[in-house]
Amino acid sequence: MVTIEDVARRAGVAPSTVSYALSGKRSISERTRERVERAVAELGYRPHAGARALASARTSTLGLMIPLRQGVDVNVMMQFVLGIVTRAREFDHDVLLVTQDEDAGLERLTGGRMVDALILMDVEAADPRVGRAARLAQPTILIGLPDDPQGLHCVDFDFDAAARLAVRHLADLGHTSIGLVGPPPAVLERHTSFAERLLHGFREQVERSGVTGLVELTPPTHAGALAAVEALRGASEPPTALVVHNEAALPWVVDALQMHGAGIPTDVSLVAICPAAVAQSQSRPVSFIDLPATTIGAVAVEMAMDRLEEQGGAAETRLLGPVLVDQGSTAPPPHVSP
Repeated sequence: MVTIEDVARRAGVAPSTVSYALSGKRSISERTRERVERAVAELGYRPHAGARALASARTSTLGLMIPLRQGVDVNVMMQFVLGIVTRAREFDHDVLLVTQDEDAGLERLTGGRMVDALILMDVEAADPRVGRAARLAQPTILIGLPDDPQGLHCVDFDFDAAARLAVRHLADLGHTSIGLVGPPPAVLERHTSFAERLLHGFREQVERSGVTGLVELTPPTHAGALAAVEALRGASEPPTALVVHNEAALPWVVDALQMHGAGIPTDVSLVAICPAAVAQSQSRPVSFIDLPATTIGAVAVEMAMDRLEEQGGAAETRLLGPVLVDQGSTAPPPHVSP
């Protein structure tokens, strides 16, 4: 009996490409489609009736689990959601959203085969959901990178590399004291994966660059941002550059620097790690390392659909690399000539 793998070998493509060519679920080049159709005709391939029945039993729905925990920036989360629902629609799938983080949340999504696949967000380093999700019949994609993915596929931004890039950029300009206005304390207290990786990258890179690094974990409030800036400005070696990874606090950090009479970038350089839309909505242009939330959401959907088409296979982790966009908020420190 001819299988889809036989067709793939004859056409020189992956089995998933054969599936997409036959189902039309994903756009592929005309040349590739012709190769697949020629291989199908030569081999006399016919989709297995059982496979067609299994496909027809799908719900055309993806489950999305976003726990609304303390310190979560809902506005940024919604950019991930936008990427997920838009890409899912292109696959003719709807998205069922659950905001619980307990067993009941997973049970609601996966019990009774309500969804074809599951996407989990706000992943912690030792997230208890990971072990439970690894035992599910439905494929599960993690937006985040736990210590042990337990065979699940993961996609995320490379926060470690982003922090290193920010520090290198500022150190190369001549800054010898760099402050981090970091995520809220609650986010670190529950060992959220992205926050721990960000701090790890920042601390290692300031050591490698031979500069002083100061960290202020910052509540996403006006008072929290003011307190963080005051603490950094009052340090024994006040930073001449700041890295901000706290989208909610960013506009208040800019305001606080102005209240202290610190010009950007004449007195203090500023780099934000955030989605482009957040950086571009500030009262003044801010140089930023883009957190591509909508792209990550779209990739999570693509990985889920790949898992549905290709049962089994090795676990995959995709980390999207950082890119710094210079909008004029960084410069050499006051005592260093350009």
